[in-house]
Amino acid sequence: MTPAVCGALLGLALYTSSLCVLSCTALVYHDYCIIGAGPSGLQAAYFLQRAGRDYVVFERSHAPGSFFALYPRHRKLISINKCYTGKSNSEFNLRHDWNSLLSHDHRLLFRRYSHDFYPNADEMVRYLEDFASLLKLQVQYNTAIIHVTLERDEQAWNGYYFILTDQDRQNYKCSCLLVATGTWVPNVVNFPGSEYVEGYETVSTNPEDFTGQTVLILGRGNSAFETAENILGVTNFIHMVSRSRVRLSWATHYVGDLRAINNGLLDTYQLKSLDGLLEGDLEDLAIVKDKKGKLHITLRFYLENSNISAGIDSITLPQDELDNFAPRAPYDRVIRCLGWKFDFSIYNRSLKMMPGKGDKKKYPQIKPNYESTSTQGLFVLGTASHSIDFRKSAGGFIHGFRYTTRAVHRLLEKRHHGVPWPSTVYPVTQLTNSIIKRVNEASGLYQMFSVLADIILLRENATAFEYLEEYPVGILAELETQTGRKAPSGLFVVIMEYGKNFSGADKDVFYYNRAVGEAQHAWQSNFLHPVIYFYKHLPTEHEMKLRPPDWPLPRPDAIHHIVEDFLTDWTAPNAHILPLRRFLENCLSMDLRNFFAESCFLFVFTRKKLPPFCSQGYMRMQGLEGSEALWRHAVEAGLLQDYSITDFMDDRPPDSHKGSEDQLLRDHVIPVRPLQHLVNAKDEL
Repeated sequence: MTPAVCGALLGLALYTSSLCVLSCTALVYHDYCIIGAGPSGLQAAYFLQRAGRDYVVFERSHAPGSFFALYPRHRKLISINKCYTGKSNSEFNLRHDWNSLLSHDHRLLFRRYSHDFYPNADEMVRYLEDFASLLKLQVQYNTAIIHVTLERDEQAWNGYYFILTDQDRQNYKCSCLLVATGTWVPNVVNFPGSEYVEGYETVSTNPEDFTGQTVLILGRGNSAFETAENILGVTNFIHMVSRSRVRLSWATHYVGDLRAINNGLLDTYQLKSLDGLLEGDLEDLAIVKDKKGKLHITLRFYLENSNISAGIDSITLPQDELDNFAPRAPYDRVIRCLGWKFDFSIYNRSLKMMPGKGDKKKYPQIKPNYESTSTQGLFVLGTASHSIDFRKSAGGFIHGFRYTTRAVHRLLEKRHHGVPWPSTVYPVTQLTNSIIKRVNEASGLYQMFSVLADIILLRENATAFEYLEEYPVGILAELETQTGRKAPSGLFVVIMEYGKNFSGADKDVFYYNRAVGEAQHAWQSNFLHPVIYFYKHLPTEHEMKLRPPDWPLPRPDAIHHIVEDFLTDWTAPNAHILPLRRFLENCLSMDLRNFFAESCFLFVFTRKKLPPFCSQGYMRMQGLEGSEALWRHAVEAGLLQDYSITDFMDDRPPDSHKGSEDQLLRDHVIPVRPLQHLVNAKDEL
């Protein structure tokens, strides 16, 4: 064999070997791929790791939480970090901790990183780094996914694999794709002169750079007001223009609207201290620059018949026709603060990732189970999933999406691994207590109001119930398929809601008598309060589509509102517990009270059907163990007769009579009613 032939064969062998290496490295497989190591990506990774699943997280930066390394620009978060609540219940405390992710490690509570009510963003970066490292999450850093497509394969979970390509052309294959990239692409409005506009993401954060300047800010969200707050004391004046009016979070109950911590400019505007707010469509604006470098605001249609190249002197400005045109003064700087949107650019057409409509166009279209509307197996987590509850609940923020991410994980566990939704079975006698406990402690219900709900599935003959926590109500009709749990005998849905007509940008939420205190008017409650829906049968898809406007659920067979409470403490015996118990009794046609053995004994002879407490306790020789203190309490409450004096006086030793007589003189004997009142009355708790 000639040297040339040997060289050719060797070259072919090396080429074939390189192809083999390429093919071996080109498709690194994992069951689950997560794009983004921000809060939602790390939260999803935590649940997958605890379940022992095969997953990887791709992060373009060298560390997790790269968004928080840059934003907010002025470093103060607006997520509440309430370190003290007066309670030790960890679940309750998460209601007021808007920064911690869910984990079993108590070291990873955000209050251990900062005691500031509004923490510094650098602390969030440090927290996320520790969350990933202490829990040993599988994060692959410095890996920017630049393209995602599909590869058809009948053996794959969904009939295809997701193929991800990074900046080094390395390919990865997975069966399920979890997108947790957030919304990080700046919103930009293009109009004549927009090249003179500075972006929020690059503008100086040093107030000294704005000393003695006049500034126009485009936008009216928290980033716009945050920027204004930073330079409010050094500028000549600040004007702010946006298409929409200001929405205050304390008026709308939506945490994404303007927060009080940033609204100093509202004071200076309303108190006429030069600063001001304007409404206008940004796409109708135009900016022209004069010879001195000043920026003038005009309208686009004024430029249509003007020779822009001839300079500003040839351009008609609004004040030439209307000499009191509001923004007629020239500006030194114009800053764009219009928020962010989802990055659709990396997804191949085969995935059909489409933006939402109207106000939701910055988010991808997804279904109520957080799955893409067009691509099965692609789930959107975190801020990018906010289209489900935009301007309603907290799904776009850590304190909300930590729970929706857990819900998605539970749905995936059932779909791909046959693990049913976690549940607990209780005897029906514990129904009232179970609901009261959850509405007073649960953070997921509290933060994701009208989105996540507890589901109570009644067993046959309603002798027991199965309790499922924090299920997405948007897919209630699919409950049996999505959870692996059956609802043959009806169900209760426990959810938190605000009043239907209370909050809103145009509402006066501080009007006199704004709160309801009487249980009979609970349905008129305005503030966040528990609502219990009862269905004799699981609602259908058709019924879900026909539900009334602004209702999270279809019309139930019965509904009960627990009256709002100033302390959000729904434990008042008469105002909260008693009305709830009677509602449950009416739905189930049974007596849910707890009784002493003497009452159960009486019911055996007077009733055809025993209360569940007696049939499950007394008749099975189970129940509350008696004690002297408990017996005395029952006597004083009129639930038992006091036989101690007449029946047991003669049985005492002779030397105890005197002490007994002295005790009788000190005791106040409360008259008791006959036992018969227990048969008909339902006044006991």
